[in-house]
Amino acid sequence: MRRLSVNDGWLIAGAAAASVVLVAAYLAAGGASYAPSAVRDPCEPREWRAPDGVEAAAQQFTLSALDGAACELRVTREELALALATPESRAAFAAEHGISEAELEAAIRAGLVRAIDDAERAGALPGIAAGPLRAVARRIPVEEAIGLIEEAEELFGAGGDVLGRLGELLP
Repeated sequence: MRRLSVNDGWLIAGAAAASVVLVAAYLAAGGASYAPSAVRDPCEPREWRAPDGVEAAAQQFTLSALDGAACELRVTREELALALATPESRAAFAAEHGISEAELEAAIRAGLVRAIDDAERAGALPGIAAGPLRAVARRIPVEEAIGLIEEAEELFGAGGDVLGRLGELLP
C-alpha cells in the first residue's frame, strides 16, 4: 500500500478548500432558500413577440388560448393544460372545480376567441380572417377546439387557408 506524500496532502486539502468555497458561493447566491417562480395570472394580457414562422405563431396561439380559457375558469394555465389531455382528465378537473361540461366548453371556446384576437393584433392572422374565425371558434365542437389548441400549427400551417381549415371542423 502506497503512503500519501506531501503533494497528495496538498491536493486533498486543495480539493476540500474548493468544495467549501463552492458551497459558500452557492449559499451566498441564495441557494439555501429555493422558492418556485410564481405562476403567471392567465387573465393578464400576454404580449406576443413578432411571430417568426408557423411554429412561433402556433406556440403563442396555444398559450393565449390556454390563458383565455384558464382565466374564464379562474384556474392556472398549467392546470388547465393538464386537464385537457384526455376526456377522463377533463371530467376529473370539472368535478374537482365544480364546473359543468357546458361551462368548460364555453371557456375553451372563449380561449380560442382570445387567441384569435391576440393573433390578429400581433399580425399572425390577417385582419380580414379574424371576424369569420371568431364566429367559427364560437361554434366549433369542443374536441376540435381542444385539437386546435394542442396542434395550432395545423391552423397556421394551412397554407394561408385558415378559414378553410376551420370550416372543415364545423359539423
